[in-house]
Amino acid sequence: MRLITYIDDGRQRLGSWIDQDRKIVDLDIASRLHGISDPSPFASMLALIGAGDAAWDRARLLTASPPDDALRDSAAHRLCAPLPRPTQVRDFLCFEKHLVGAFKGMAKVVARRSDDPEARLREIDARGDWPVPPIWYRQPVYYAANRLAIAAPDEDVVRPAYCELFDYELEFAAVIGRGGKDIARDRARAHIFGYTIYNDWSARDEQGEVMPGMLGPGKGKDFDQGLTLGPCIVTADEIDDPYALTMKARVNGEQWSFGNSGEMHHLFEDCIADVTRSQTLFPGEVLGSGTVGSGCGLEQDLFLKDGDLVELEVSGIGVLRNRVVSPGS
Repeated sequence: MRLITYIDDGRQRLGSWIDQDRKIVDLDIASRLHGISDPSPFASMLALIGAGDAAWDRARLLTASPPDDALRDSAAHRLCAPLPRPTQVRDFLCFEKHLVGAFKGMAKVVARRSDDPEARLREIDARGDWPVPPIWYRQPVYYAANRLAIAAPDEDVVRPAYCELFDYELEFAAVIGRGGKDIARDRARAHIFGYTIYNDWSARDEQGEVMPGMLGPGKGKDFDQGLTLGPCIVTADEIDDPYALTMKARVNGEQWSFGNSGEMHHLFEDCIADVTRSQTLFPGEVLGSGTVGSGCGLEQDLFLKDGDLVELEVSGIGVLRNRVVSPGS
């Protein structure tokens, strides 16, 4: 299924895309028209995820045989983030190529703020600042993102007023369907409900300031509309191999980034096993993959301008679009 949250008559509603995403099956209406005695699992994406296997199977049946009165035209409705208020969001850093490229890019950002940028960059290179720490190879690392600051697909994203070096990050994410604690790696895939695209917007100048404090990224990532999810959640049964997905980013139609999910050093199974050490994972949590190699402007010394249209594409999921606008727009 390709599940969405959309607006109809001023309310958020749960839908399933069909007909090459041109039509929406309103799952709540469809369940009532089919006479399902308890339609509550179809009230929202979070309700459906938490309801478990039986509700997921009913949603598949409703999607396959929708009543005409439950159909809506996609073009006539606005999308929300598919999971507007996740239970929790953790963003991992699973791509080595991005980590190396981002360190090099951040060195340039920091050097440019000095009186002699070329000398400062040579100093950074000579000292070997920001090497990849050995712990990164041993286990997944992550930060907890702001689940209350999620922008919708096609929504204008306001650049933070304190930021001049604004950037996108091309990621995809696993959405947790089954909770658990101390989950073994070889059982972790069964806990994934589906996958979506994740844009981890970044204020690089602020991030460069806060990283030496050893507790970041702080306000480099934490602001209104600081991440975007969407356009849909594709259920795990629809993705044959989540580690064979082509990932692209375009800015104003020009390709800036290209990679593949197969480049992940730590897989989502590794992330789930690590997070659940002595901690319970709940349905509706989102685990970001981190940025694919070349998947941001920082790695290429390119930054977004007000008015830029950013499109993140992941094969099998779709295209996530947002336009960057200036503060006060």
